[in-house]
Amino acid sequence: MTPDATAHIDVAASPQRVFELVSDLRGLSRCAEEYSGGRWLNAPGAQVGARFRGVNKRGWRVWPTTSTVTDCSETRFAFEVKSLGLAVSRWQYDIEETADGCRVTESTWDRRPRWYVPITRLATGVKDRAVTNQRNIEATLERLKRTAESA
Repeated sequence: MTPDATAHIDVAASPQRVFELVSDLRGLSRCAEEYSGGRWLNAPGAQVGARFRGVNKRGWRVWPTTSTVTDCSETRFAFEVKSLGLAVSRWQYDIEETADGCRVTESTWDRRPRWYVPITRLATGVKDRAVTNQRNIEATLERLKRTAESA
């Protein structure tokens, strides 16, 4: 299935460094556009099956989500997101080693039921989630690059 939004960036840092950033809830919150932090619920850290409670912010709007890690290796970190018990999205970071470091591809799939879209528009203030996610991914990847390369 084709992602609803995706972009990639080349990073002059090791794949391991980038994986550590995207799989760490605090590290990811420093780079992400809407995600502002979270805590692990049933595990001490990132691993397949681990769940975390995330908090997202956009302006004055704040909304919680619960996510489950589905992939956790040095080449991919991914998680499925639920809100009020409903599947709303999948986020995925693919990390490929390159001669100068790695290429990171961030992708997302919108999984909201159609009837739930108007409710999430009110909660988040986002009318076009695909366009907003594309912009968010591009901003997140730029921050991720700066953070990874500054270490």
